[in-house]
Amino acid sequence: MFLCFSILNGCQQQPEPQPAPEFPNNKTVQKEAVDLSLLCKKLEKNMLEIDDQRTTFALEQINQDLKVCLPLLKADEQKKLLRLSNQMYRNFLHVERTAQQQMAFEQFAFDMAQHPTIQQNHYEQLTARDQYLLKHKGQAYVELFDAGEGQLRYRRSPEYLAKIFAPYMEESEQVFIEKLAEQNAQPALLQQSLAIEPQEIATRAIFWEDYLKQYPDSPYKKDAQQLLYQYSQLLFIGSAHSPVSNDFSDRLSIQASSLEEIERLAQLKNSRLADQARLFLKLLDQNTAASTQRSEAQMLNFIGVRNPDPHYKKDCFSDAICVNQSST
Repeated sequence: MFLCFSILNGCQQQPEPQPAPEFPNNKTVQKEAVDLSLLCKKLEKNMLEIDDQRTTFALEQINQDLKVCLPLLKADEQKKLLRLSNQMYRNFLHVERTAQQQMAFEQFAFDMAQHPTIQQNHYEQLTARDQYLLKHKGQAYVELFDAGEGQLRYRRSPEYLAKIFAPYMEESEQVFIEKLAEQNAQPALLQQSLAIEPQEIATRAIFWEDYLKQYPDSPYKKDAQQLLYQYSQLLFIGSAHSPVSNDFSDRLSIQASSLEEIERLAQLKNSRLADQARLFLKLLDQNTAASTQRSEAQMLNFIGVRNPDPHYKKDCFSDAICVNQSST
């Protein structure tokens, strides 16, 4: 028994030798660094070469390269590429049309929105570029956008900057871009009518008020001020086709959903918007018996909703940043 035990003990399997850890080859690491450096240096040139003859595949390739390069770049270089991306999409989405082609495009786009599964006879009258963009919308962040007043146009999805650029930017810029992208996914106005409820309008206005408090030195400060002003207007006055009131004579003259939201807002503290809501209700209650008629301008002036920059010309309702209207 002792002999068998000794034999068994001696025949136990020995642990297998572990392979030596592999270390990356210095030449491989250097080559990858050089390749990335070259890729990022060529990125600006590649973006500038995008025009209205290129494909969505070319855009998608550049967007993939941006995801690789942006984390490696300094803030000023990132912002330069962001500006270039604006120009890149403007060039890509540009379409030259005759008056007849423009009418065919608008009619086709309208019909497609109403009956997306039906092929319209207007399609053959479209430019080759329109046919391509309509076929590939949804790719490379390309969308067909209702800009109001019967104007349909292509746009870069607001999600683009939020997903491609925002993760690598300063906090104040990241928060601005991501929130505006979220808001503009559902436009506030459609054909000069409100496309969102008063509760959502108030929520957006409160966000921009808080944003200005939290990031007083944000590079997007003027844009945030304008967003606060415009949403305040929509809350207290409404739009051309969705007015809050016709005469602001008393509480009964106010649209019920708007009045409910303004009354709720008036209960908040430490908010300029809440102060304005209380003034709004106070003015309505002062002359109920007299049923005094007031204009929109008078109401805005009384509650202190004023344009922070009357010369401001940017569009803040189409993208994840506010852009010059001449560039949209």
